[in-house]
Amino acid sequence: MPSTDKIKEILSNPNTLTLFRIATVPGIVILLMFPNGFCSFFAALLFSAAAITDYFDGFYARQLGLVSELGKIMDPVADKLLVSSTMIMLASLNWIPAWVVCIIIGRELAVSGLRNVISGKGEDLSASNLGKYKTGFQIAAMIPLLIHYEYIGIDFHVIGMVFLWLALIFTLYSGADYFIRFKRYYIN
Repeated sequence: MPSTDKIKEILSNPNTLTLFRIATVPGIVILLMFPNGFCSFFAALLFSAAAITDYFDGFYARQLGLVSELGKIMDPVADKLLVSSTMIMLASLNWIPAWVVCIIIGRELAVSGLRNVISGKGEDLSASNLGKYKTGFQIAAMIPLLIHYEYIGIDFHVIGMVFLWLALIFTLYSGADYFIRFKRYYIN
């Protein structure tokens, strides 16, 4: 059982934002179990709030000198959990193609495994700009895809699909980049 001081330390730093991101996942899943305009809109709001914390937890950690091992591990896990569970729910509703979800989640698992191998050797293979673009396009796709329905004459599903195709391109390209960099620097 963690001490009270340890709990206060966790809750008084950017890790709280990461934990918030994880905590939003069940809410998004539950809202998408009732696919209607109201629930979809609130799922999009919840996802948006969670996605914003991804920027702020890293920003605060660096600015306030609160980078922690827990944060380094949990931040990418929280991102993948948020995006993957949302995509799985969207695929279950037939709002996005399941094969796209399989490719994106497969890439995430493969790159995470690769990073674990590298970190086990005491090395680091940090996210490249391609990986950051990939995440940005995935988030940009999820929000209108969650809204799904047409509002004020705007077809949010079509907008989301455009961003999803761009996210798929960046997902494949950044995944290939990770493996090329791994081969170049870590395989003799």
